[in-house]
Amino acid sequence: MKDSSTPDSSITRSVKGKATTENVNANGASQASEQKQQWWPSPAKLNIFLHILGRFDNGYHQLQSLFQMLDYGDELAFDVTNDGKITMATPLEGVPDEENLIIRAAKLLANKTKTPFGVSISLNKRLPMGGGIGGGSSNAATALVALNQLWSTGLNEDELAQLGLALGADVPIFVRGKTAFAGGVGEDIMPAPQDEKWYLVANPNVHVSTGAVFTHPDLPRNTPPIQWKDYKFEETRNDCQQLVANCHPEVANLLQWLLHYAPSRMTGTGACVFATFSDKTSAEQVMAKLPNAWQGFVAKGVNSSPLLNKIEQ
Repeated sequence: MKDSSTPDSSITRSVKGKATTENVNANGASQASEQKQQWWPSPAKLNIFLHILGRFDNGYHQLQSLFQMLDYGDELAFDVTNDGKITMATPLEGVPDEENLIIRAAKLLANKTKTPFGVSISLNKRLPMGGGIGGGSSNAATALVALNQLWSTGLNEDELAQLGLALGADVPIFVRGKTAFAGGVGEDIMPAPQDEKWYLVANPNVHVSTGAVFTHPDLPRNTPPIQWKDYKFEETRNDCQQLVANCHPEVANLLQWLLHYAPSRMTGTGACVFATFSDKTSAEQVMAKLPNAWQGFVAKGVNSSPLLNKIEQ
């Protein structure tokens, strides 16, 4: 952090949510007390249902879905610097920086706003990759929202959501942070508060490629649209579920096991499957019975995400 070639140098760090520059002496001792590093939530989501209505001329699919926010997820921390460099302090194994949505989100915001600041980003990864619960998209949204505050770049929610759409169709839903119905390619969002239930989210330990699912010839693409006001769980489905279960027997086996205990469904393009409960204890009791070959977690469905709650504090 310090520049030993000069008596005084400056570092940039976050103070009360703002990027500030302050002088430090040659020994690197800050003239202000160091602020403890903050962890920013990067919550999971569930697609309670996912209908595929058709395909647009640009190749994207026309969807309808209910995105349920959860109170569980990854965490990110941001060490703001003044060197303009954007790096991962905790690189993701097998994911080059140029493909990492966190890095891409930070660079997108930096390029949009011409900020002089940089950042070193730490990730506490708890959500499985390729699970259909929004890990990468949520990470990108948290990077956009947190750095917009820490860099003092001043974009509003609509501008951040628009930036996020360039990274993926699910990113805007995490930027906005509300349980919501979504249409279009996922960007047409209408907040839709739900009864806050408990979910057991289980992972069969297989990776499902979203691209492979959406390009598969057997994927249904002709589900009639529904009116949001008419939504009932039992009258909806996940149009990707049967295809993924056919291609990945582990998903089918997990789904069949969970259905013995509670209403269950695959989320997104998989591979995670969720079961719905009215209370935490019931969900935890079933998780305790989960075979060792599978992992899972219990989370509460919330109408405002932990990220949104942090911003509004």
